[in-house]
Amino acid sequence: MNFVKKMAYAATLSAMTLAPVVSSQVFAAPVAASAQQATTSLVQQLSGLQRFTADFEQTTKVAPSNSNKVAQKKGLTAQHMNQTFKGTMKVERPGKFYWETTSPAKQTIVTTGKVVWIYDPDLQQAVRQSLDDQIANTPALLLSGNTNQIMQSYRVTQPDRTKLYYTLYPKQEDGAFQSLTISFGGNKAPNLMVLQDSLGQTTYVRFSNIKANQAIPASVFNFTPPKGTDIIDQ
Repeated sequence: MNFVKKMAYAATLSAMTLAPVVSSQVFAAPVAASAQQATTSLVQQLSGLQRFTADFEQTTKVAPSNSNKVAQKKGLTAQHMNQTFKGTMKVERPGKFYWETTSPAKQTIVTTGKVVWIYDPDLQQAVRQSLDDQIANTPALLLSGNTNQIMQSYRVTQPDRTKLYYTLYPKQEDGAFQSLTISFGGNKAPNLMVLQDSLGQTTYVRFSNIKANQAIPASVFNFTPPKGTDIIDQ
């Protein structure tokens, strides 16, 4: 057996020997946490996050088979359904939330815990809603919410107990979404949220320039509609 054949033979034996080990490491199925473990772990993550600021990029994707149904339901075009929105957000628990979309159009959502303001400067219009009505439509508001209330409203799962990502399922079937996955990064702050609804839409919210537990001016969460703004109560 010449040198080349010997090396090939040795490599084959090595691969055969290592195959079971490599296979078990790569293809080993993750172990999910129990419901209690998942809930406890998420509570720990949220409890340690008193303040949170970040830039966001939000994109909604629609499965081709559902695009017509979504368009008819919401009166949207394909361009609207696949558009990417960018902006900044600020959260201070409990109950304070600021979400400003800067591109492609401006919109601001602000709450101090009881009332949610949705302000569209281009329309010179501000919608005022109770927090309970709006929280289901703006899942990021969950980050500013009361931990106990969140646990009462959602069933929490942790598909891999070694990873800091969780999928929440609303306990009420008439919610605005079917599932919400939230992932935490190395700084213990959220870096991704994935929202799925009953129409087949998947919304991705990616966070960057993340700052956790740094002071936020109180004035950020105080909203007064500019003079001349139409106010709509819902």
